[in-house]
Amino acid sequence: MAVKRAGFFTDTSICIGCKACEVACKEWNGLQGNEPNLLLDSLDNTGQLDAQNWRHVKFIEHLPANGNLVNQPADTGGGQAFLMMSDVCKHCQHASCMEVCPTNAIVRTEFDTVYIQQEVCNGCRNCISACPYNVIGFSQATGTAHKCTLCYDRLQSNLTPACAKACPTESIKFGDVEQLQQLADTRLAALHQQGYSKAQLYGRDDKVYGGLNNFFLLMDEPEVYGLPNAANAVLPSRNNLPGYLGGLVTAAVALVAGLIAFRRRGDTPPPSDAAPAPVGVAPLSPADSAEAERP
Repeated sequence: MAVKRAGFFTDTSICIGCKACEVACKEWNGLQGNEPNLLLDSLDNTGQLDAQNWRHVKFIEHLPANGNLVNQPADTGGGQAFLMMSDVCKHCQHASCMEVCPTNAIVRTEFDTVYIQQEVCNGCRNCISACPYNVIGFSQATGTAHKCTLCYDRLQSNLTPACAKACPTESIKFGDVEQLQQLADTRLAALHQQGYSKAQLYGRDDKVYGGLNNFFLLMDEPEVYGLPNAANAVLPSRNNLPGYLGGLVTAAVALVAGLIAFRRRGDTPPPSDAAPAPVGVAPLSPADSAEAERP
């Protein structure tokens, strides 16, 4: 499937948490995964995205608002349930990892995806600190940073990425971003008509880091899924003109205040040569001082 701007539309409302996407990603990209570890965190056995896990299915225990109690069985919309989400690199339009990379190892491909060139990466880890989604990991074996490539090699061969190919419910849909956006709009309208008022699209427009190539349909607020909301999803930039002007104004005010303080210091009269009175002794009056000076 040839695309100009490749991406995923992940519909979390039909994710069943099977983790087929995780397995397919590891198999195709030759990722060994981490050592087995008992996380004791719900049904999640991956923990997070890192150099060995480019896909991570989140299990979020979702409880109703009325005291976290379910008195009788309820359907999926109103009862106790898991929210499931197959997380992955978002391939942001305003990618902070690209902005901070000192060697230009992180580039945008011909498919408009964000790709780390392993032969150029120097392992500085700036991108790991800059990524707001914590999708990049550092490999001790290679000394470089790793993340989802959106199966760049498969795209070059006109193939669907492995995770989307393996998803049994088509929760992960691959295609051209513009077509996926239209599909997402239709799906969202259908969910709202069914009464799922909290359903919303995340990253579909440019409010979140300029728009995400891999965007989501969420069944609750972004914070519930551990995602930054639109108010906080702003790229910190080196070319921040308002920030520069604010810093300049602050420096100018501090300079003027310093000059005024220095000038006032010069206007202060010199201290008297008279010795201070001992503690507990009242100072002499001028008449007493004259009497004391007489021989």
